[in-house]
Amino acid sequence: MADSSRYVYRNINPPPVILGGRYIMGECVGSGSYGQIFHATHAQTGHPVAIKFESNRIKWSVLRHEYEMYKQLAGGPGIPVVKWCGDDGNNKSMVMDLLGPSLEDLFEHCHRRFSVKTVIMLADQILSRLEFVHSRGIVHRDIKPDNFLMGIASRGNQVNIIDFGLAKRFINLASRRHIPYQRGAEYAGTTRYMSIHAHRRMEQSRRDDLESFAYVLLYFLRGSLPWQGIPRSVDKDELILARKRDQIGATLCAGYPQEFGILLDYARALPFDAAPDYIYLRHLFRDLMVRMGYRYDYIFDWSLANRR
Repeated sequence: MADSSRYVYRNINPPPVILGGRYIMGECVGSGSYGQIFHATHAQTGHPVAIKFESNRIKWSVLRHEYEMYKQLAGGPGIPVVKWCGDDGNNKSMVMDLLGPSLEDLFEHCHRRFSVKTVIMLADQILSRLEFVHSRGIVHRDIKPDNFLMGIASRGNQVNIIDFGLAKRFINLASRRHIPYQRGAEYAGTTRYMSIHAHRRMEQSRRDDLESFAYVLLYFLRGSLPWQGIPRSVDKDELILARKRDQIGATLCAGYPQEFGILLDYARALPFDAAPDYIYLRHLFRDLMVRMGYRYDYIFDWSLANRR
C-alpha cells in the first residue's frame, strides 16, 4: 500500500555538515511521502537549499525513483531544480531548490478558507503544472495541497509542484504507447483527495490527477470535504469512497461557481487513456475570472493577510 497520508519515514538525523562539507544542515522543515526534508545552506556561498533524506535501510529507494522523475521533468515551469542526488553515509539525499510555504500551510494561515478569486488563480497555475507533467508522460498520483509550494523572492507568486515519490509513467518509453488499463493496481495517493478509480485500485492515468485536482479546489472553497472526519475504522476507506460516489459536481460546489463542479464531472467522465482538454479547462476558469470581475493580479488571500 502506498498511501502517502499515512506512511512516512521518520527520525532521520543527518550530520551537521554533509556532502564533503558542502552543505551546513538546518532544521527539519517537512516530510514528504517517504522521507524528511531539511533546510540547509551551501558552506561557501550561503545559498539556501532544501535537502530530502531517505534511510539507506530502505530496500527500494523511493528517493532515487523521485530523482528520475525530476530528471524527466527538468526545465519545466514550477518544477524544482535538483542539484544533486546520491548516498551520503547512512542516508540517500537529494539537494534541490528551497521553496516557500505549501498551499496547505497558507490555507491554515488564512483560517482554512480561500476566496473564489484566489482559488481561480491557483487553479490556473496548478492546471498548467499538471499539463506539463502529463506532457512528459508522467502522472503524479498524489495531488494534494501539501504538494504545491509557492516560490520565494522574485518567484514568490509561482506555484511549484513537488513530491514525485508516487509518480509513474503512463506512456511507455519503449513503445510510446499508453499503459494498459488494469484492476488490482497499487493503492497510491492520499485518501482525502484520491480519485474514485484509485480507491477501487484501478490503474491511474491523467484523469485521476484531474479528479484529485478538483477535490483540492473544492477543499479550498468549502474549507473541508464531506468525507473528512470519518472515524478511523476497518471500513474507513470504503466509507470515504461511498461518500465520494454519492457526490456529483453540482452537489459539492453548491453555493459556489458551477465551474468547479463541471471540472469534477469532466474528470470523472474521462476515459482511461484520454488526454484532458487543458485548453477548455483553462478557459473555463479564465472566463469565470472575467465574469466575476476579478483581475489576475497575483494578489492572493495570504498577500492581503500579511499586509494587515
